Amino acid sequence: MIGRFVVDSKCDVVYADDLGVGERFELGSYTVTEEEVLEFAGQWDPQSFHIDRESADEGYFGGLIASGIHTIAVCQRLSATTLYARWSVIAGSRMRDVNFLRPVRPGDVLTGNLLIEDVKQDGRGRALVTVATEILNGSGKQVLTSVTEMYVRCRPETD
Repeated sequence: MIGRFVVDSKCDVVYADDLGVGERFELGSYTVTEEEVLEFAGQWDPQSFHIDRESADEGYFGGLIASGIHTIAVCQRLSATTLYARWSVIAGSRMRDVNFLRPVRPGDVLTGNLLIEDVKQDGRGRALVTVATEILNGSGKQVLTSVTEMYVRCRPETD
């Protein structure tokens, strides 16, 4: 099942009550550039296979690859711009089961999807929503999988 919410300026806020276990949402796409691979890694993960073309060419991966943290950031951007911008998210709680399955290379077009695994209301006007996310490269192969838990507001009661 593909998620039923369309993200546009006319879309209502999505509350925890609106989310169903088993619902799947597509996350759009993002192209990773060589410039950003170098810039991101230079600041946050300065290992040779992320920041030095010559060294990376001779290394295990045969070329530059994006940092795993960079890949997580792309996943978050896709999730936030496609879904969370409309969801009534309070805050993230936990990220677990993070798996880096293949290297992300400059020029890769990443896409993804998100699956609602659980929605547990806690009686305090919010729910803990658990989502499984996968990010795919242009060949349709998984590069990242993860599970995230976040608090999402429940629909306010009306008088």
